[in-house]
Amino acid sequence: MVQAQIGVDPWTVFAQGLSVQTGAGIGWITNLVGLLVLLLWIPLRQRPGIGTLANILLVGTSMQLTILALPAMNGFVTQVIVFLGGMALVALASGIYIGARLGPGPRDGLMTGMNSRLGWPVWACRLTIEATVLLFGWLLGGTVGLGTVLFAAGIGPLVHVALRLLDVSRRGAAAQVDPGRDPVAAAGAPRVG
Repeated sequence: MVQAQIGVDPWTVFAQGLSVQTGAGIGWITNLVGLLVLLLWIPLRQRPGIGTLANILLVGTSMQLTILALPAMNGFVTQVIVFLGGMALVALASGIYIGARLGPGPRDGLMTGMNSRLGWPVWACRLTIEATVLLFGWLLGGTVGLGTVLFAAGIGPLVHVALRLLDVSRRGAAAQVDPGRDPVAAAGAPRVG
């Protein structure tokens, strides 16, 4: 999405802003931010898993390497297609590893934690997080574009749908929990219904 050059996701705007302030690469800052965001899990009572660790290690590293390997996209239509493809990939990947109970990534853990603690729908949690991070990133000097706004507004609903389709607790694990409790919440899954 970075190479599409029509704006990046809000977390990358935040990393760009920190990069502007510190001079460190945005991929490495993304990894560090992932670790620091875990501290926000404490009041939300989120638990890390192998997906959490993989997210911390792979997302920023992949970003840093992809920026070096891929050329910048030319032509507005190509830029939009590449950006929307990246956004769909983020939603699908989130649905796969959160739905498989591998542990949410640090940023996704904020979303699932808010969902379970506050009872907000997944899309509303994600929108709130993305808008907040976008504001701070912009104030730090990160670049905001059309893609940034599209991502901030659209990723919540896309992840919401991906979780509904890919959540393993909706396919059997939910049937094994206490019927007096919300089966999705009892299984530790975000409430997406």
